[in-house]
Amino acid sequence: MIRRRLLLALACLAPLSACASDPKSGYAWSSSYDTSISSVAAPLWENETFHHGLEARLTEAVVKEIQRVTPWRVAPSGEADTTLTGVLRRVEIRRLSTARTSGLAEELSVELTIDYTWKSGRTGKTLTARKGMRVVESFVPALGVGERVEIGELAAVDAAARAVVASMRSGW
Repeated sequence: MIRRRLLLALACLAPLSACASDPKSGYAWSSSYDTSISSVAAPLWENETFHHGLEARLTEAVVKEIQRVTPWRVAPSGEADTTLTGVLRRVEIRRLSTARTSGLAEELSVELTIDYTWKSGRTGKTLTARKGMRVVESFVPALGVGERVEIGELAAVDAAARAVVASMRSGW
């Protein structure tokens, strides 16, 4: 009985020995987000496309993702440690599949192209930046399902927000 308990305890502790204190060294229990930062300003993204209102959706999605997965709070521009700015460069809707009988689109994709920069408010140093990042999501406008283009746009916006916030991790 004692032997079983000892084996069980060792089996439970074995995975913990593989964890590192630094996320760059492997699995870690500590946060992979920079703890010296406490706040992020996320002003409204710019929009260079004819899809008006998408920049507001993208800004809102980024703010919610920051609040959901990071230890940072979102603050006004003058009060934040860092500032995340972005530009929606292009929105493309593409046909992925066509019905053989009618020639109508069965599946479409929404592709967003964005640029963003995350800068320190203290030093002005760029913490991370990306130009020409593309995010693609699909939706089904076909009869029966009939998803509207907004469904595809929202899916692409959410995917872009997840990608942007993921790039804000330290050591990645």
